[in-house]
Parts: sequence; C-alpha cells; structure tokens
Amino acid sequence: MSEETLWEKQSRTNPSQAQDYIERFAQLRAEGADLHGEARFVDALLPRGARVLDAGCGTGRVGGELAARSHVVTGVDLDEELLAQARRDYPGSRWELGDLATLGLRDADGTPELFDVVVAAGNVLAFVAPGSTGAVLRSLAEHLATDGRLVVGFSLRKGYALRDFEADAAAAGLAFTARFAGWDMHLFDADSDFIVALLHRARPVN
Repeated sequence: MSEETLWEKQSRTNPSQAQDYIERFAQLRAEGADLHGEARFVDALLPRGARVLDAGCGTGRVGGELAARSHVVTGVDLDEELLAQARRDYPGSRWELGDLATLGLRDADGTPELFDVVVAAGNVLAFVAPGSTGAVLRSLAEHLATDGRLVVGFSLRKGYALRDFEADAAAAGLAFTARFAGWDMHLFDADSDFIVALLHRARPVN
C-alpha cells in the first residue's frame, strides 16, 4: 500500500474536509468569484479539441471549464467524494480514481494514454504523499504527448521548496519553458511565494 497523501491524512482527522471544500467553492461561485484563472491559462496553450489530463482534479473545477471550452478532459483524483461531485457537475468528461504517483492510464491497445496538456493546479504537489513528488512528476511526464506541456501551480509556502521542485523536474526529464508568479502570468522572481510552471519533456524518461 502506498503512503497516504497529506489530503488523505487530513481527511482521516477531519472527515468533513471534502464537503467543506465543495461548499467553500460553491459559495465563492455564488458570490461571483473568478474561479477560472487556471483554465484560461491552460486554454491559451491549446488548439480546440485538445486532450487534457486534470491531475488532482478534485471537483473538476478546472477540467470542467476546459471541457466547456471544447477540450477532451480526463480527471484523476484520490478522493471519491470530490470525484462524485465532478461527475455530477460535469457528466460529459471522464473522472477516474487514481494515485498520481503510480498513474498508468492506458489506451485500448495498452500503450500509455498521452495528453496535449497535463495540469496540476490547486496545490496538488503540496498534498501528495511525503517524498513522492518526484514520482508524481515522472508519472505525469510519462503521460505527455511529444509536444505536450505540463502546467503546475502551487504555493511555495506549503513545504515543497523551489530547489526540490527543480531537482524533481529535472530527474523526471522535464525542462522549464516559463515560470510565472500566478495564473495571471505575472513574472516569477525571487520574492514570489507562488509558482505557475510551464514545463515540457526535455528527454525521454527511462
């Protein structure tokens, strides 16, 4: 059995965590908050009808909006309650239970399923199992099409340091295309406490 993620640990001690999350974003939506910055960022990278993997999709907030923008979306998450909400809200997309560190989506012929963009928004890398970020990045890299991009966004105050992220990305065969300080594309600098990284496969992952 794989080590539990931080999200799973928090859910064990706080069983209402998923429902609280669902209700918080429902309230934000009702108040008219802009919840689609991540989806706009990803959509700008893609032609219509692109294949998108929403890694750590939660309730499908990002993937569902990308599906509304004509992309073919698959979402993966470990939380059944959040996935159930995604299936209710966005029934036209595919929402799968899975561990990002061991993800092995396959096409009908058994080859790895490849995507034009893999997006991990919402501090996904900060909520994976301790020490598994390298395995997660490697797994996500393996699901990138030849010219595919990986988009990752997380707070640098959540315990995953920039230098560790850079080392894990390099070990996964990924190179940085661009770095931003947020989904609004402000440039990243030494004072930034949030990173949105755009990466591509620099070499085949062995």
